[in-house]
Amino acid sequence: MVLTCRVGTGRTTQRDHASGHSRRKLLRAGALLALGGAAVPLTGCDLFDRDDQPAPPPDPLRPMVDESLALAAAYQASATAHPDLAGRLGPIAEAHTAHATELARVIGVALPTAAATPTTAPAADQAGALAALRRLEKTAQQSATAACAAASAERAALLGSIAAARATHQEALK
Repeated sequence: MVLTCRVGTGRTTQRDHASGHSRRKLLRAGALLALGGAAVPLTGCDLFDRDDQPAPPPDPLRPMVDESLALAAAYQASATAHPDLAGRLGPIAEAHTAHATELARVIGVALPTAAATPTTAPAADQAGALAALRRLEKTAQQSATAACAAASAERAALLGSIAAARATHQEALK
């Protein structure tokens, strides 16, 4: 390395002949700059990053998506088992599917491509099927109400609407 500027030797007090910087100070400063310049590119790479970061927790509304899909499947199964109820149960199943779609959009997940299967088979008689659906709706309304109370203001309106729809579905099934 060739220094082309005037460098004083030792300590000088005359400002007109030398800059007041020693050769050692300039070499130290150059070495620090060289080390700093070499370290800067390393900080941007994955050399020091750790991949064992814990996965973010699932969104608290994810169970609501699954619950809405399960309700829609239960209604569809009951409508298939009791064709006389299909006109009454079809719109409610569609409402649950719409709820699941909107909840999935809000939390940023995709709906499963396969249709959900109901957890229990529909009752053999129409009255039993309607009573079972009312019980499912009541449980689902309670979970939607609890989720609404715990949700942020942006999500509370959607969850409140879902809870109200589930209460209305209970009445429609009487």
